[in-house]
Amino acid sequence: MSTTLRARPAALNLTASAEARIAALMAKAPEGVIGVKLSTPRRGCSGLAYSVDYVEAASAMDERIDTPGGVLFVDGASLLYLIGSTMDWVEDDFTAGFVFNNPNAKGACGCGESFTV
Repeated sequence: MSTTLRARPAALNLTASAEARIAALMAKAPEGVIGVKLSTPRRGCSGLAYSVDYVEAASAMDERIDTPGGVLFVDGASLLYLIGSTMDWVEDDFTAGFVFNNPNAKGACGCGESFTV
């Protein structure tokens, strides 16, 4: 009996717009920055929020996603909340920011800053 391995699905899907924004962030990143990191710190009305920050060192627990413009790290402790999500970058006349379509989120606060699972 042989075992067939299948490709592991991406923990997080990125749109072309999100990849372009990561490239723009990396183009103006301070010296020593190796990528950007997505995490879900506890804050806001619903309990968890999305946070994207520069990172200077990778953690062994982080998920690494190579994009055409740079590396996105997903915090290992946040990964279970984000599996299957899509990360997009949206700009309009009033706001600009990353937007997440998260199938794990069971609710969000009224202002859209935080979510719960």
